[in-house]
Amino acid sequence: MPNRLAAATSPYLQQHADNPVDWWEWGDDAFAEARRRDVPLLISVGYAACHWCHVMAHESFEDPATAAFMNEHFVNVKVDREERPDVDAVYMTATQAMTGSGGWPMTVFATPDGRPFFCGTYFPPRRVQQVPAFPEVLAALAAAWTTRREEVVESAGGVAAALAQRPATAGGPSGGDLVDERVVARALGALGTTYDERDGGFGGAPKFPPSMVLEWLLRHHARTGDADALAMTRRTLDAMARGGMYDQLAGGYARYSVDATWTVPHFEKMLYDNALLLRVHVHAWRLTGDPLDRRVVEETADWLLAELRTPEGGFASALDADSEGREGAFYVWTPSQLREVLGEEDGAWAAGVLGVTGTGTFEEGSSVLQRQTEPADPERLGRLRAALRAARERRPRPARDDKVVSAWNGLAVAALAEAGALLDRPDWLDAARTCARLLADLHTHTDADGDDRLVRTSRDGAAGSAPGVLEDYADVAEGYLALAAATGEHEWSARAQRLLATVLRRFGDGEGGFFDTADDTTDAVLGALRRPQDPTDGPTPGGQPAAAGALVTLAAATGSLELREAALAALRVPLQLAVRYPRAAGWALAAAEALLDGPREVAVVGPVDEAATRALHRAALASGAPGLVVALGDPDRLGEDAPALLRDRPLAGGLPAAYVCRGFVCERPVTDPEELARLLRA
Repeated sequence: MPNRLAAATSPYLQQHADNPVDWWEWGDDAFAEARRRDVPLLISVGYAACHWCHVMAHESFEDPATAAFMNEHFVNVKVDREERPDVDAVYMTATQAMTGSGGWPMTVFATPDGRPFFCGTYFPPRRVQQVPAFPEVLAALAAAWTTRREEVVESAGGVAAALAQRPATAGGPSGGDLVDERVVARALGALGTTYDERDGGFGGAPKFPPSMVLEWLLRHHARTGDADALAMTRRTLDAMARGGMYDQLAGGYARYSVDATWTVPHFEKMLYDNALLLRVHVHAWRLTGDPLDRRVVEETADWLLAELRTPEGGFASALDADSEGREGAFYVWTPSQLREVLGEEDGAWAAGVLGVTGTGTFEEGSSVLQRQTEPADPERLGRLRAALRAARERRPRPARDDKVVSAWNGLAVAALAEAGALLDRPDWLDAARTCARLLADLHTHTDADGDDRLVRTSRDGAAGSAPGVLEDYADVAEGYLALAAATGEHEWSARAQRLLATVLRRFGDGEGGFFDTADDTTDAVLGALRRPQDPTDGPTPGGQPAAAGALVTLAAATGSLELREAALAALRVPLQLAVRYPRAAGWALAAAEALLDGPREVAVVGPVDEAATRALHRAALASGAPGLVVALGDPDRLGEDAPALLRDRPLAGGLPAAYVCRGFVCERPVTDPEELARLLRA
C-alpha cells in the first residue's frame, strides 16, 4: 500500500511513496502523531538527484524488516531539502555540530517536539569499519528512548539550547567601511593560497564549480585590470569546460568533480549550477571574447531549454546521476562503443579527441568524455558528436526532478536574459520571459498587507505549499532585474522592487542582516530551535548576499539611498567572513565590486524599436563594468513602472541617447555606441 507520500508534490517524496516505511510529510500532523504515540521522530532528509539517498532507500527503506522496526518505534518523516531548505538548514547545523560533518541523506532522531538528540548521514545495512549498521542505530535509539528517556531528553535540550544561540560575528567596522580595497585585497590574498595553478579551481578533491567566486574575480578584473584574477578565472573555466564535468555532447555541467582534475564528475546535473555557470561564461565572453566561452554558453543554454524546461515554461530542478541502476551509465563510453556507432576510423579518431581509452577513466573500463584540445577538423568532430548524441538518446535516460524552485528559476532567468541579449538569441530571451511570467503568476501572491509573497516550488502547474525563503525572493528579484535590463520591460523591475520590499519588511534581523525565513512563515518547530540564518554562499548564493546584490542594483535604478544603505548593512557580516573564507563569500565580494565601481548606471532613451536605440542598448549591455545597471525606455512613453534612472532624460538633438552616471554624477548624453563603449571602459 502506498504511504502518505503518494500525494506529495515533491518528486523526491514521491520516490518513497511505495516504501513499506509509513512515511509522514513534515508538518503538525507528524508531530501530533509522535506525541500521541510517545515515540521519537526519525527525520530523513535528501533530494531527488542524490545518489546515496537512492542507495540508502534501496538498502533500508525498501527492506520490509527494517521498515517494520521503523514503523513500530518511530514516527518517520521524509523531507525534500530542496523544497524545505529551512528544515534542512536547522538539522544540518545540528548534524555538523554532533558529527563534525554533514551531507545527504541526513538522518536525524528527535523528540516529539523536534529537538534532535542523534544525527548522522548515510548508514549502511551492515556495519562497515567504524560506521554502524542502520538496524543497529535504530535498535540502540529505540532502547535509549525506552530505558534512558531522561538522558535522551536532557541531551536534546542541550542541543536545542546550542542551536538557539545566534552565532557571534566578529566586531568591526560598519558595512560601508567594509566595502573598500583593503577587504578585497585581503580576500584575494586568502583565495590565492587555495588556488590550484595546475588544474584550476580552489582546494583539492572533490572540486565544486566556484561559480560565485568566479563572478567576483571577473568583476574585480573588469574594475582593476588585475591579470591574476583573470588568469585564475580563465584557467578554472577552461579546465571545467574541457574536462569530464562538462557534457561534451549536449552541454551542461555536472554537479562536481570527484577528483582534482575535473575528470570524473558526480553525474547529477543541477539547474542552479548551470544557471550560475552559464552567466559566468557569458560575462567571461563579454570581457575576453574567448570562443570556448561562447560555445559553452550556446550549448548550455540550448541544453537548459531542451532538457530542463517544463511544459509550463519553468525549469526543472535536476537530472539524476543514475540510470539503469548505475551512476553515469548514460554518459560514459568505451572505445568499442564509439566504433559501433561511428565505424572503425571515425571511432578511433573520436576516441583520441574525446579522451576515451582502453583502460578508461571511470568504472568498468569506461571513460568520461573530455575535450582537452581543439581538433584540426572541427566539422568532423561536430558531425561525430551529433551521431554520438543521437546514439546516447537511445539509452535509458536519468530521471528528472521536475519541481520548479523559485530561487533557481530566478537564476536561470538572469542568465538566459543576459545571454539572449548579448548573443542575439531571441529564443533564450523568450524563455527567460516565459519563466519570469510563471514565477509572477503562479509562484507569487499578494497577502492581506499588500506584500508580494513567494512559494518555494511548483510542479505540473500547481503551486506548492512551502513558503519562499530569502534566497527565493533575492534570486527571483535578481532575475527580474536582469530581464528588465535586457528587454526594457519595466514591469520586471517593478516586480523586483515589490519582492525586495517584502524582504526588508519580513526578513530583517534587527541588525542590518536577514533571516532565511520570513517573520510570519518561520516553522514553529524550527523557530523554537533556531530561526535559520546563514550569511555564506553554498552551491548557490547565500540568501543574505543575494539580497544585498539585488538591493545594490535596485538602489542604482531607483536612486534610493535607503536601499543602498540596506545593501551595505546586509554585506557587513558576509564581508567580515570574506577576508578569512573568500570561497564562502563570492557573491558578497561581487556586490562589493559593484559598489566600489559605483555601480555605473546607463539610461538608454529612444524609441525602443529603432536601430539606433538598440545599438546603444547593446553597447551598454556589452560592458563588463561590475554590477552595471542598464535601463531602456522611450522618454515619450514611460509608464508608472519605469525606473527613476530613466526619468527626465530627453533625446539628444532628437536622437536616441545614452546617459552614463556614476556616484551621483552623470556624463553628457552620447549618441554613438562606440563612444558609449569608451565611456564604460574608463
